[in-house]
Amino acid sequence: MIASLALSLGMNPQDPAFWMPLAFMGILFTVIVAGTILDGFDIGVGCLALFAPPDLRPRMLSLLSPWRDANEFWLFLGMGLFVAAFPNAWGSVMGELYLPLCVLALGVMLRSVSFEGRLRAPIEMQSRWLTGFSLGSLITALAHGFLLGQLVVTYQTGAGYLWFSLFVGLCALAAYCLLGAAWLIMREGGELRVRAVMWGRRAVRWAAAGSVGVSVVLAFANTGVFLKWSDGPQWPVVVGLWGFMLIGFVSVEMCLQRMINRSYRTTAFPFIMTLLIFLVTLGGLGYSFFPYLVLDDITIWDAAASVASLRLILSAAVIALPVALIFNIWVYWRMFGLSKAPTPPVFKA
Repeated sequence: MIASLALSLGMNPQDPAFWMPLAFMGILFTVIVAGTILDGFDIGVGCLALFAPPDLRPRMLSLLSPWRDANEFWLFLGMGLFVAAFPNAWGSVMGELYLPLCVLALGVMLRSVSFEGRLRAPIEMQSRWLTGFSLGSLITALAHGFLLGQLVVTYQTGAGYLWFSLFVGLCALAAYCLLGAAWLIMREGGELRVRAVMWGRRAVRWAAAGSVGVSVVLAFANTGVFLKWSDGPQWPVVVGLWGFMLIGFVSVEMCLQRMINRSYRTTAFPFIMTLLIFLVTLGGLGYSFFPYLVLDDITIWDAAASVASLRLILSAAVIALPVALIFNIWVYWRMFGLSKAPTPPVFKA
C-alpha cells in the first residue's frame, strides 16, 4: 500500500520527502486521538458539573486533579506539531477556521484559569471559579464539534452547512458528557454514580446521532470519500465497523438502563466501550481524510515543511516523545478503578 501510494505520487518510498511527512502525520493523528480521549473525560466531567448539585461539584473536580496538567499537554503538543511540521496548511486552515479556533482557545483558557483559580480562592469564591471551569468545558466541547462539522463540509458557510456544524457541536457535547459520565460511574459511588448513570442515558443517543450524521454527510458530500469506503474489497470492513458502532451504542445504553433498574454497581464497561467508539470514529475520519489535510485540496506532502526542517523536528521528537509517553503512562494508569474520598483527620482538643 505504501509503495503504491509513493508510486502514484511519483516518489520513492525510501525518499525522506515521502516518508517523513507520512511519519509526522501518524504522530499528529496519535496526538489528536490521545487528546480527544484522555482530555475527553475531563471535558465531559466539567460539562456535567453544570447540572450537578452544588454539594457534588467539588468532589467531581477533585477527581480530575491528578490529570489536569497532563490533559492540557495534548492540545499544545498537537498545535505545535501541526504548525512546525505542516506550515503550508496552517494559513489555509486558520483562514477558514479562525473563529471556532479562537472560541476553542477561549474555552481552554477559561478552563485552565478557573481550575487553578478555584484551588487558590477562598471558600466563598470557589463556586464561581467552578462555574467558570464548567462554562469553559462547555465552550471547548461545542467548539470541537463545530470544528469537526466544518471540516466535514469543507468549510462551507451556507445556512444548511452551519446548522449541520451546530448540530455536530451539540452531539460532540453529548459525546463528551457520555465519556465523562461513564468515567464517573467507574470512579465514584453513591449519589454521584446514580446521577452519572442518568446523565449517560440522556447523552448516549445524541452521541450516536452525531456519529451517524458525520459519517453520512462526509460520505455523500465528497465523492472520493464515498468511493474509498464503498468501492473495492474493503466493504466487509465497513460493514463490520458500522456493526460494531451499533453494538457499542446499544450495549452502552442497555448497560446504563440495567444499572437504573437493578443496581448502581461499579463497572468499567460503559467507559471502555465509549473509548472504543471514539477510537473507531476517529480512525474512520482519519482514513476518510488521508492523504489530505484539507480535503481534496492540500495533501500532507503539499503542506509539509522542508526535509531539513522535518529532520530537526524529528530529532527533538525522538527525545521528547518517549519522555512524554513514560510520563503519561505513569499518570494515566491510575484513571481506572474506584476512587475513595479521603477521610478528614480528627483533631483532638
